[in-house]
Formats: sequence, structure tokens, C-alpha cells
Amino acid sequence: MRKVLILCTGNSCRSIIAEALINKHLNNVIAYSAGVKAIGKVNSRAIEVLKQEDAWSDDYFSKNLDKVIDINFDLVVTVCSNANDNCPIFPKKTEVIHVGFEDPDGKEFRAFEETLKEIKRKLLPIVRKKTS
Repeated sequence: MRKVLILCTGNSCRSIIAEALINKHLNNVIAYSAGVKAIGKVNSRAIEVLKQEDAWSDDYFSKNLDKVIDINFDLVVTVCSNANDNCPIFPKKTEVIHVGFEDPDGKEFRAFEETLKEIKRKLLPIVRKKTS
């Protein structure tokens, strides 16, 4: 099983959505997410859009990087510029890539739907290729 970390700033929207979509749609890959400054709460609209996609799990929660730093990841994906600029060095030599998405936080539900679609269209094929 290949392990992927999705890293952003608050770990409340984009990274949670990406984690859930990877876990739902990609075989032989387990995704985790974290924030460089996690806010400790998943955005309610992110939860709603993932429920519509049948991808939500109560196991998903907003967490700081220290909760997952000891996992040997095969790939780390930063999904915002702040996380990309502040991405730590991982204990194992791990490939780190940046695939940025606009933050839907504070916007209408439609922005969350668009973010989900964009993550499916743009990120999933990259993770699939990098982990195969």
C-alpha cells in the first residue's frame, strides 16, 4: 500500500477533500492529510460535498503535521502555496510535489463542488501515476 500525504495550511477543506477522494477512488493508495497550521475543524461545506460524493468518513479530522510526521510517505502533495513554502523535510527521502487549488473556505457551496471536481480532474491522475 502506497502512502500519500496531502498538506495544506488549515487542513479543513482542500486537503481533507483530496484525502477522501484519493481513498475512495485510488486502489493500493492510502491518503492522509494535515495542515502546517491546522485549525482543528473540518469545514462543514467540505463535509457536505464529500457526503454527496459518498466519500466522507468520520475518521477524517483536521490535524497538525506532528500527528502524521512519523509515517513513511511515498509522496507528499502540497495543495496551497503556504504549505508548499513551509513544507518540512521528512525523515525518509520522500518526493514532494505541489498541485495548488484555490481555497473554497468562506465561499458558497458551489465553490466546494468546483474544488472537488478540480481535485478529481487534476490531482487524482497525478497521484495515480506517481504511486503506480
